[in-house]
Parts: sequence; structure tokens; C-alpha cells
Amino acid sequence: MLRLAADENFNNDIVRGLFRRKPDVDVVRIQDVGLSGADDATVLQWAAVQGRVMVSHDVSTLSKHAYERAAAGQRMPGVFEVPTSLSVGRVIDDLLLIAECSFEDEWEGQVRYLPLSS
Repeated sequence: MLRLAADENFNNDIVRGLFRRKPDVDVVRIQDVGLSGADDATVLQWAAVQGRVMVSHDVSTLSKHAYERAAAGQRMPGVFEVPTSLSVGRVIDDLLLIAECSFEDEWEGQVRYLPLSS
């Protein structure tokens, strides 16, 4: 199963919903690993070391840093940008599908946007 990390400002209702639907989902919140207030570059470095794909609502700065890491040839396990306008249920469905059906390193160097389909 894909390992995920939720950005500090990611909707906690989504994280709780992921655990309710699939208790063994491998997702951690950035604030739970001691990175509260850390900048995007630090968070992405941590995610790279841990092999975790980031999920975030921050479509402005996190993606920029992710593209910079990939362009510099640095490890970047992937980022999924989640618009706040999507329903919590839809985000949970999409993230569980991604987590359960993805291969390890499948999203390396990529920034993707939810929803998976319109």
C-alpha cells in the first residue's frame, strides 16, 4: 500500500475518514512527526527520506517546491493536490483508490491533481 503524508493544513476530516474506511491505511500528518510550521522544502525532504507521497490543499507553493526537487534530480515521491472544493467523501474515495492500487514509486517526480476523473 502506498505511504501517504498529509500536509499540515490538510483537512483532518479527510484523514479521519481514511482511517474509518481503512484502519490500516498508511498516512501520517506532518504535525504528528514534529514538522509543524516547517517550510515546504523541509516537508518534501522529509517525505522523500520516508518514501511518502504528500497530499495537500496548498496548490501554490508545495507544487513549486516539488517541481524544483524533481528538476534538480532529487527524490520526490509525489504530490497529490486536493482542491478544498471537493467533497470529503470524494477525496477519501480517490485517496484510498490511489493508496491501494498504486505501485511503489509510481508517482515519483509527479504532481497530480484530484479528482481522478470528472
